[in-house]
Amino acid sequence: MTMPSRDNQILQKIYEYCCQIMYTHDEFHREYNTFCNSPTYRNAIALCFLQIGELVKKLSDEFTQTHTEIPWRAIRGMRNVVAHEYGRIDIDTIWETLDTGIIELQDFCEKQLRQQQEQTPSIGLTMQ
Repeated sequence: MTMPSRDNQILQKIYEYCCQIMYTHDEFHREYNTFCNSPTYRNAIALCFLQIGELVKKLSDEFTQTHTEIPWRAIRGMRNVVAHEYGRIDIDTIWETLDTGIIELQDFCEKQLRQQQEQTPSIGLTMQ
């Protein structure tokens, strides 16, 4: 089953934000204490979380209902927390999401995009 072009484009953008998160995480050496003490580190991650949450809202219902292995609602919820309650964000929750959830989302997006590319070779895929 091929994914609608719009879902494919959104997944590509989500994947790119996941890559940016992992790049930032690596730049700061994946250090919890640095994360706690560096507004630059936290803000870079939070902005990407915000963007991912916005993008997830644009995925088709069919796509999100088919792929229930990803907690789409929780991702949207994280966006709302970042957007509306940033000053009160629980650092441990963000860290846990950063340390495990983003890797899972990135792997999911990469898998979906590769499958789509195999089904439709003319689609230009940008894997980082």
